[in-house]
Amino acid sequence: MIVLGIETSCDETGVALYDTEKGLLSHTLYSQIALHAEYGGVVPELASRDHIRRIIPLLEQALDNAGITRSAIDAIAYTKGPGLAGALLVGASVACSLGMALGVPVMGIHHLEGHLLSPLLSSDPPEFPFIALLVSGGHTQLMRIDGVGRYTLLGETLDDAAGEAFDKSAKLLGLSYPGGPEVSLLAETGNAEKYRLPRPMLHSKDLNFSFSGLKTAVLTAVKDCGESLDMREKQDIARGLVDAIVDVLVAKCLSALKETGFNRLVIAGGVGANRQLRTALNDMARKKRFRVYYPEMEFCTDNGAMIAFAGAMRLLNEPGAAEKAYGFTVRPRWPLQELTGKA
Repeated sequence: MIVLGIETSCDETGVALYDTEKGLLSHTLYSQIALHAEYGGVVPELASRDHIRRIIPLLEQALDNAGITRSAIDAIAYTKGPGLAGALLVGASVACSLGMALGVPVMGIHHLEGHLLSPLLSSDPPEFPFIALLVSGGHTQLMRIDGVGRYTLLGETLDDAAGEAFDKSAKLLGLSYPGGPEVSLLAETGNAEKYRLPRPMLHSKDLNFSFSGLKTAVLTAVKDCGESLDMREKQDIARGLVDAIVDVLVAKCLSALKETGFNRLVIAGGVGANRQLRTALNDMARKKRFRVYYPEMEFCTDNGAMIAFAGAMRLLNEPGAAEKAYGFTVRPRWPLQELTGKA
């Protein structure tokens, strides 16, 4: 069974083809970073228009790379939410129109479920069950994953997510969009002792997160520097920020593993590409004797492969999950907890 996956939740247009027997056949991706950089963040209307321009050429490219025609597609999966409403509508309309034209079933996929399952696309995938740390954009959540569609929320952010702390702090430091990777790069040469920023909820005795206070701490540090805020100071502040975020994420992951008795930890989402986080988790894994799994770097950010794969896994576990029904809606806000208990 070949599943076409379409991802248009925000500022990446992704199209992929996944074969349940042969694995990932092809995936194509276009990032809008350059388009939005001028504005310092994603402009929803521009994002929607660019998805319209890119999606059909990317579909044709994915088919060519896989060496198949549209008639070989058995089902279509698209990101139904959460995300930007206009951007989601582009992917949904193309998926449902193509499904109608081909006479194949279509299904809407939760964007975060795609991220959660993306490490299973790697050459060394984890086995169920495992703990997953989802750090993607506005989401920081710890989940217990017992199987496809069997997700239990263990903890989540009460305000700003880790990704938001990176991006908002980057703006305060005068860095360009997207700021997260630049903060991480600056931190590599920063002095770890210069700025000891707070570790919110580090000792809260639960698995929830809070990162809004870090943004305030960075703002205070920047104001204190005043005109002396040079590159050296930016490097030191960035190091303080990254160390604080990493310390909290690692500590909460350890607590989740201890509470459940699991020894497999999956990291999913864009922040999962952060080098400092990976280093800290790998070091801790060696000390505490657990395994950490990451998606391939190309699958950390939004992509069509994770949507095609999530759709394929849903169909294998629930053959009727996709339907030949081509009216569509999108869900810009869609709690992942609603998927719990579905298989």
